[in-house]
Amino acid sequence: MSTVAVELRDVSFTYPGLDQPALESIGLEVREHERLGILGPNGGGKSTLLKLVLGLLPLQSGNIRIFGQEPKVARDAGLIGYVAQRNEAEIGFPLSVRQVVTLAASWRLRPWQSVPAAVLARIDELIDLVGLGELAERPIGALSGGQLQRALIARALACTPKLLVLDEPTVGIDAAGQAQFAELLTTVHEQLGLTLLIVSHDLRAIAAGCDRVACLSCRLHSHMSPQGLTPAVLAELFSHDVAGIAGVHIHAHGPDEPCPVEQGLGVVPVRLGITAKSRAMSERGADLNGGGAA
Repeated sequence: MSTVAVELRDVSFTYPGLDQPALESIGLEVREHERLGILGPNGGGKSTLLKLVLGLLPLQSGNIRIFGQEPKVARDAGLIGYVAQRNEAEIGFPLSVRQVVTLAASWRLRPWQSVPAAVLARIDELIDLVGLGELAERPIGALSGGQLQRALIARALACTPKLLVLDEPTVGIDAAGQAQFAELLTTVHEQLGLTLLIVSHDLRAIAAGCDRVACLSCRLHSHMSPQGLTPAVLAELFSHDVAGIAGVHIHAHGPDEPCPVEQGLGVVPVRLGITAKSRAMSERGADLNGGGAA
């Protein structure tokens, strides 16, 4: 039986001075080695959820555990690797890819300690894993958007985490680069056995390579499929992204299929039947776009 990697129980959060909560009664469980994508509109609470999971915001109500520990304790223990949204200040630093990864790998060392040979070997392995072996000495400011994201993933992996959290990972990456990025995450997941938590407002960033998807707009609900994301679930995700803006809950279950998320959401359900023709068109569209990655 797999371990629970991330567990949220009845988590709510309201920023000081605001009446409307950013998150309300969030319940979520991510098993070890699972790949969960969290999709939602801008302002839907994704950043707040991330900060709570990382221990960067104080928990107001509910409970959060990362591998059984409080978020800050788990982060300080190196259990969480975090790839933040692109930071222009970081890009301006005159550091090479190798130097950036080395700094992250030596975070526990005293200033006067040299980096052990085993750590240096791991740095080389990580740089090769993300496909930047030939660019290891290149300044990060000279990398393309996709190459920079690979370097930041190597940096996040340098502390040997068990959970890798990515915030809007495909911002600034073109369609072809997004497909390659999805392949990279699959490789990282398979070779290192990590649990992945990917947060984005972009369906394409979520669709490729996630086992399960949760739609977040203040409240959260999940869609599960043994085969990962099916065309019906993809249609569901598109509609929920719209729902966060339009204020209605639109779902793509068949006309006789119950929607497990209608109850208690305080939204107006609108049924959209998925027919054989529309399902085939969805599948064809996914194929044309590289399985939703591009």
